Amino acid sequence: MIRSRSLRRDTTGVTIVEFAIVAPVLLALIFGILDLGHGLYMRSVLQGAVQDAGRDAGLESGQAAQADIDASVKASVQAVMPFIPDEDIAIERSNYQAFSDVGTPEDFDDTNGNDTYDAGECFTDQNGNAQWDSDVGAAGLGGADDIVHYQVTVTYDRIFPLWSMIGLPQQDTAQATTVMRNQPFGVQEGRTSVRVCP
Repeated sequence: MIRSRSLRRDTTGVTIVEFAIVAPVLLALIFGILDLGHGLYMRSVLQGAVQDAGRDAGLESGQAAQADIDASVKASVQAVMPFIPDEDIAIERSNYQAFSDVGTPEDFDDTNGNDTYDAGECFTDQNGNAQWDSDVGAAGLGGADDIVHYQVTVTYDRIFPLWSMIGLPQQDTAQATTVMRNQPFGVQEGRTSVRVCP
């Protein structure tokens, strides 16, 4: 009887039991905050690198320096996440004649009235690739005074394996975009639209 009373009053080791209950939640919270902070920092660096790349690409020398500009963006991303291979950093450029053209689909004859382009419907090819596109932009940097949509997408594994433990994907994607006008280093070239009826 005396022994059971002394065991009930004995508080040695209580701290370790309490810590065992609190530790998983505390560690998950700390790792989650660190991972979120790192992801936000990476997105911020990526956006800054894309803004710089857009400004550099808009110069007359931008056409010849595309590879160097891309390498600079990749180097900025890999400085934050050195384990990301080059193939996981996708860079896309498209050029337009005016800001209002960005994200605009090519015109087409909606013969069946479903508000979507269907194979066989006539369309106006505005970017010269002989097929209907949901965006009138032509590939590349364009020329003087053209509008350039510059987009970089980075796919990466999160630093901590925390997300896979709670059923979320371990892989994340960061994307940065800028839309800028090229310097007026020459006269903007007109674009020819061709009517195509397959």
